[in-house]
Parts: sequence; structure tokens; C-alpha cells
Amino acid sequence: MKNRKNLLASFKVSLRLVVLGSCCAAWLMSGLAAAEDEFYVDFSGSFSIESRKFSQSGAYPKQSREANGFVFQPELFIEHESGWSFNLSVFHRYDNSDARREHTDIREAYALFFGELEENSWELRLGVDHVFWGVAESINIVDIINQSDITEDPLGKEKIGQLMAHVTLSGDWGVADLFYLPNHRQRVYPGVRGRLRPGLFVDNKLTTYESKSGRHNKDYAARFSTNIGAADVGISIFDGTSRNPSLTAALGTDGTPVLKPHYEKIRQYGLDTALAAGDFLLKLEAVRRENSSNSAGKLEDYSAWVAGGEYTFFSVVDSVADLTLFAEWIYDDRKQTATSPFQDELFVSASVNLNDVSGTQLSIGVFEDLDYKSSTYAIEIKRRINDDWFWTLEASDLSRAEMKDLNQYQTRRDSFADLSVTYRY
Repeated sequence: MKNRKNLLASFKVSLRLVVLGSCCAAWLMSGLAAAEDEFYVDFSGSFSIESRKFSQSGAYPKQSREANGFVFQPELFIEHESGWSFNLSVFHRYDNSDARREHTDIREAYALFFGELEENSWELRLGVDHVFWGVAESINIVDIINQSDITEDPLGKEKIGQLMAHVTLSGDWGVADLFYLPNHRQRVYPGVRGRLRPGLFVDNKLTTYESKSGRHNKDYAARFSTNIGAADVGISIFDGTSRNPSLTAALGTDGTPVLKPHYEKIRQYGLDTALAAGDFLLKLEAVRRENSSNSAGKLEDYSAWVAGGEYTFFSVVDSVADLTLFAEWIYDDRKQTATSPFQDELFVSASVNLNDVSGTQLSIGVFEDLDYKSSTYAIEIKRRINDDWFWTLEASDLSRAEMKDLNQYQTRRDSFADLSVTYRY
């Protein structure tokens, strides 16, 4: 009964988003049509139905064996004849097993202005936006502007929206980006019934900050990117509240053991580069981070990197299919005290694009821990049904984890298969 009520409530949220978006688009189009200026308005998005099944019962009490739900992502784009534009993207998920995974987030809501400055071009983005840094296939350790949405992706590649002022200046010399980030967004972890989570419940009500301003600490970031021969090079700096909290044991409001998040003020220097050499593409991401807690709760400076590359075989066996091979080494010099599960990891993957009418893609990958001999296997298949519909099948085997490898061992019973069907409009 409770799940039905949650499902009904979630459908109501989605319906409200559709109605609100449609009304906004209709109101804007009628208002803009009456105005003397000309505007272009586009309303689009996607709707996905998903089902995730776990091969084993959870390692902790109350964990669900399956998770079913849907994702609704409406998008609105408005462009003025002078060139300035407004982007709105909303994400809403319903999940029948974990209330923490069910959420609504504004991924984008920003205005974009641009112009010329002598021989250079400038852009200004104001509002909620998403910024991606990185070149690696496995994980992106330099990517720090937006908070990770690990209820969507445990690897942290999915991000939530971040309020910012973002200035870009570009020319023949390269691209310079400056960021002002006035508020911090906490990381949301799976709930008590959720899977792919730590052994103890992460209680965000107990969250603390090193900054006296709390989540309103003013963060700053900058990045410069350019081309040096056949290499794309980016250097970056971030100064502000960490996106990755340190977790310490504490007692919850009901007296049960929980994990308490604490966010330090850090400084991160980053480097990302990709070098094209024939069919090879060599990649490197490296960071130096100051004032970050390790898994023992001690503040320290550390370095980490992801190094590797990819090679593509075109027209495999005289067919239209392409095969791309990836190999990357992930290293964190904190080793056993690293807060990331990837302290000394080898990532190997193969991706096949059949280049057929249905756009079929197949990817197979493995993470192999070089210290603990733990392994994680993953497979993903994507295929179009028609111009508007497509399906995705994902599966992960997380069972090969040693007890000494605590980060991986906590999810040792969380191997799963996930099927989603998506409609894009």
C-alpha cells in the first residue's frame, strides 16, 4: 500500500512537471509571439521505465531484492533573436524500494549570454548548470564542480545541478573558465532499504562543515585548456568545500549507529590531457588535493591519477562494426587509507559499435584491484527500437571482493541486472 501511495505521488510529481512545463512553454510562446522580438522555443525530454534485480539478498537488514521505477526528464530551451538563451532541465526519479533514491532535481536552469572582446569570444552562464571535466573512461577524478549523484551511479559519473556564475573567454590561445559557486550541495547516499551502500546508514541530518559558513561557503574554480600539437591539455584549480565527505561513526537521533558526513575545505590542482597518436588515444587525469581526510580520519595531502588509453579497430572483419579497447590504471597514493575504492586499480574494457540501423552498442569492462585482488565486472547493451524508443540492459558482478577490501566488500552481495526502456520526445 505504501509503495502504491509513493508511486501515485511520484506520478503526480511527473504530471505536474509535464503540465507546468507545457503551461510555461505555452505561456512563453504566446507571450513571445506577442512581443516584437523573435524567440525560438523547444520543449523536449525523455521518460524511462526501469527494473533492477539483485542476484542475492542484501548484506544488511531491510535491503530490497529489487528496485522498480521510472525517470522523467523534461527540458525547455528558449533562444532570443539576439543570441542569448535559457536552458531548463529537470530530473525526477521514482523508486519503489528506496525513498532516498526517489528525488527531483533541477539539473540545469541557466541563462547564457555571449559576445566578442577584440579577437576573443566570451560567454556568461548564470544559474544552475552542469560542468564536466575529464578524459578518462573509467572514473574522472578531476571532475569536481558538481556533486555526484551516487544513487544514480555508484561511480559518481551522474551529477546534480550546481548554482554558479561561469565566465568563459576563448581565442586562438585556448579557453579560460572561471567559476563562482555560492552554495554547496550535500551528497545523498542510498537509504536503509537501498543497495550499493555502506554497511551503516549515512545520516545527512548530522552533516557538519569545516567552514563556519556551512553550505554557503563561497567556492571558486578555474580551468585553462588548449591544444599543444596533437594533445588537448587542461589545467584546473578548485578552492572550496569538498564534494566528497569524510564519513565517521556516530549515533543517530534514535540511538542506532550511523555514519556522519563532514565536509572539509580543500584545494585541488588538476591536469587532464588526451594525446592522439594514429588510432591510439592516450589519456591522463591527475590531481593533487590538500586538506582531505583519509579513511582513518586523518587530514593529509595526497595525489591520485588515472592513466591509460584507447585503440579503435575500424571495420572489424570487413564489417561496418567498430571495436574500441580501453585500458587504464587508477592510483591513489594513500593506498589502504584511501576513501575511494579505486586506490590501485586496473580497468580494462571493450566496446563494440555495430553501426547498424538500430544503433546497437555493446560494452564489457572489468575493474581489478591490484592490492586486494577484488574484481568488478560490468556489461552494457544499448539498442534502438525505433526513432523514439530504445532499451538499455546493464549488469554488474560485484561478488569478487576480499574482506580486507572494505570499500568493495560492503557491496559484495549487490550484483544486479538493470533493464530500462526509454521514450524520447
